[in-house]
Amino acid sequence: MAPTPLRVTRAQVLAFRRRAGGLDERAPWSDDAVRRAAWAGLTDSMPRAALVQLHARLSGTTSRALDDPALVQVWGPRFSTYVVPARDHAVFTVSRTPLDAGRRAEAADLAERLTTWLDGREVDAREAARGVGAPAQGFRYAATTGRILVRWDGARQPTVRAAPTPALDPTAARRELARRYLRVLGPGTAQGFGDWAGLRAGSAASALASLGPELLPVRTDLGDAWVLAGDEADLRRGAGPPAPARLLASGDAYWLLQGRERELLVPDPARRGRLWTPRVWPGAVVVGGEVVGTWRRAGAVVTAELWQPVPAAAREAVEAEAVSLPLPGLTTPVTLRWQE
Repeated sequence: MAPTPLRVTRAQVLAFRRRAGGLDERAPWSDDAVRRAAWAGLTDSMPRAALVQLHARLSGTTSRALDDPALVQVWGPRFSTYVVPARDHAVFTVSRTPLDAGRRAEAADLAERLTTWLDGREVDAREAARGVGAPAQGFRYAATTGRILVRWDGARQPTVRAAPTPALDPTAARRELARRYLRVLGPGTAQGFGDWAGLRAGSAASALASLGPELLPVRTDLGDAWVLAGDEADLRRGAGPPAPARLLASGDAYWLLQGRERELLVPDPARRGRLWTPRVWPGAVVVGGEVVGTWRRAGAVVTAELWQPVPAAAREAVEAEAVSLPLPGLTTPVTLRWQE
């Protein structure tokens, strides 16, 4: 007989995700803290997004934080640019190895040709494409071998460099990616995992099911889902004191959700449409643990729009977050402008 799912409230789910994501209290900068902050990867398809995500979780984040050797950049889930822990980069790449043998062979062949041509160098992706006689876009597929790392700052074309062949096989990599999804965005479902990771439905369901006794069934306001059994006690806990304010980057792991999963975080459908826009997503303004608005940046000016009135102390906390952003290349301090 299947166990009765554990009933958890919206408040418990969001508190769990904030704690797991390191958003309630910044941790001091260290190699271990960097790895925990990037446990589910830091999307970096918007310039500086990964840097802003680190700043939201770690004290001591500087404008050169992404140069830390504990981090590397890859083409990860959904072929997006990600910053991930260097020691774990295979989890975010090999996990997406094509199931089709032909496509898998093509990816492996291109990765081998590129590695040979690079001969230890780091080269502009377009130059590398000319060198190996293949479209640069193909490198994103070859990256599923775990043998290609990238570097992109948003201003120029990415560079590519080779990495040793990872020891992790695709099945184990997908299983570990599922664990990380549940740890940071749980409770979750196979569909939610597939959408988040960019995996086909069958691969996502198989990876999640393979966790077997590591899974605990739960029931949220959205229906049945799963968490890691080891996270049960943390999930049962009530909400602790949330951070006064956080500015979360476009695509931050905390709200990188699809479909109905967005309803739990932002119940109001009109507000969901202002956060998850049809085109370029803004950032999310979080006050007291709730998403209360959006923000965008142009140079040194951050513009924030609130959906509801907040106390003066909360507005001051949002301003403090904005002016503390460790953005590189600015000639003037960051300032905050309110869009009323």
